[in-house]
Amino acid sequence: MFRFRYLIRSFAITRAPRTFLKKPHIDIKYVLAHINEYNESIKKRGLVAENELLANLEKLPEKYDKIKSLNDQINHVQKARNQLEKTVQANKTSLNELIPQIRDLKSQFKVLMETKNDLSKEIEDTYVSLPNLLHPSVPATEPEVVAWINEKVTPNHNLDHVDIMTKKGLLDLKQAAKTSGSSSYYLINGGARLERALINYSIDLACQQPHGYTFVIPPSLTRLGMIDSCGFTPRDMNGEEQIYKTNNEMGLVATAEISLAALGFDKVLTFEKKEEPVEKFVGVSRCYRAEAGARGKETKGLYRVHEFSKVELFCWCKPQFAEATLEQLKAFQIQIIESLGLHAKVLNMPANDLGNPAYKKYDIEVWMPGKGTFGEVSSASNCRDFQAFRLNTKFKDENGASQYAYTLNGTAMAVPRIILALVENFYDSSTDKIKIPDVLVPYMNGDKYI
Repeated sequence: MFRFRYLIRSFAITRAPRTFLKKPHIDIKYVLAHINEYNESIKKRGLVAENELLANLEKLPEKYDKIKSLNDQINHVQKARNQLEKTVQANKTSLNELIPQIRDLKSQFKVLMETKNDLSKEIEDTYVSLPNLLHPSVPATEPEVVAWINEKVTPNHNLDHVDIMTKKGLLDLKQAAKTSGSSSYYLINGGARLERALINYSIDLACQQPHGYTFVIPPSLTRLGMIDSCGFTPRDMNGEEQIYKTNNEMGLVATAEISLAALGFDKVLTFEKKEEPVEKFVGVSRCYRAEAGARGKETKGLYRVHEFSKVELFCWCKPQFAEATLEQLKAFQIQIIESLGLHAKVLNMPANDLGNPAYKKYDIEVWMPGKGTFGEVSSASNCRDFQAFRLNTKFKDENGASQYAYTLNGTAMAVPRIILALVENFYDSSTDKIKIPDVLVPYMNGDKYI
């Protein structure tokens, strides 16, 4: 998924219904053993609910000790009650004498259980709302450039993609605004064909060896609980609606990452090849983002829109292979951008740009002449077991024990933004033509220019 922090950084405040999901196993001992790291993760991410999360985290040890104390009291009451019931069974004449004591113990048991259940719910809510930990290499506040891709091309024009595509009849924003409102668009003729070419090229490349992804067309409409479990919340940091909801239970996905992750919902995965214990899927879908409050210069044209096509990569793996899998995702994305001839930089993203699910994230930003700056076109994230824990996606380790799988995701093709970049970088004003990258020519019926 590419940057979607508007949806995920307020995750601790409001969560969608999870009624159909199994109650996750809470590993409170792990949190307590890493409480300083969780504290650091919350602070470095700059979360909206930072104070609330830190306060709840601080209370966890005390609540955990109280749960243990309540368990001891419950066991004591149960033993006393069992002993009295055995006495009654052995001597019926003692029934009238012992009934008040048995009733009192039952009453104590009920109160203790209600207290324990309320406390357990508070612990679960705190646990589920915690962000992921941070990889040691994640920068604190500024992205770190880890690679450059291709040399910068200087176009012989000063037009942006809207000017170029509108003039050439490839894009219609005015009619789209009448039809669907702002941040909508029609791609026409060569513009539409370019979208199809980018989708087919990225899918074919992902499915070929050595990448070996399995192609999926996932649903774009999912239960809100699935969206929530992947770390997306219906509201952004300003409390504005971000997820398009059809009713109280269903929503339109903001990225195929959500429905691809849900493909592993309540499953035990079998990693057939021990030498490569990774399951990899590539999915194409329409994506829907309200983008409320995100108006501004960067929203002009195709850069930030409500509905668009995107090709997404999604992986499950055993924990020990997650870091290598993230590097493979990054390498695939670099290959895509490099093959398209676009000038770009690869960034190790800082903690304050990571959403709750991400342990580590790479972004790729492409040079966009119309903006006069770089614009993000892809990201790749290692989410560890953040999503699998909530979706109950597990695997059996070599000892036969169940563990939560690790999930990773990455953008294969953010179609509108790549179209934007191709048009602005490869339009030749002297010929009024847009050069098609060589790798896309076979997908454009052999046309080398639009």
